[in-house]
Amino acid sequence: MREGEDVIEGWLTTEQAGELTGYNVKYLRWLAGQGRIEARKIGRDWLIGQEDLLAYKAEMDALGDQKHNPWREDLTGQGRGRRADGEGGEQ
Repeated sequence: MREGEDVIEGWLTTEQAGELTGYNVKYLRWLAGQGRIEARKIGRDWLIGQEDLLAYKAEMDALGDQKHNPWREDLTGQGRGRRADGEGGEQ
């Protein structure tokens, strides 16, 4: 997006999303690429869904230090963290 171009309501450029959340633009692109936040790539630019971004930030803020815990219960079904049979993470 060129400077001065309007963004569709409810969508932010990565720069706007970074200003709103304090997240680095590269991190926002990574989140978008991983499907962790709703985003659309238009040409070389990402547009970030504002509502989804704010929900993600609120979830991370609520987790606090636990957001770095690979054994969180919400990660076990995503191929990360502790497996249901108790066999996970150790070799």
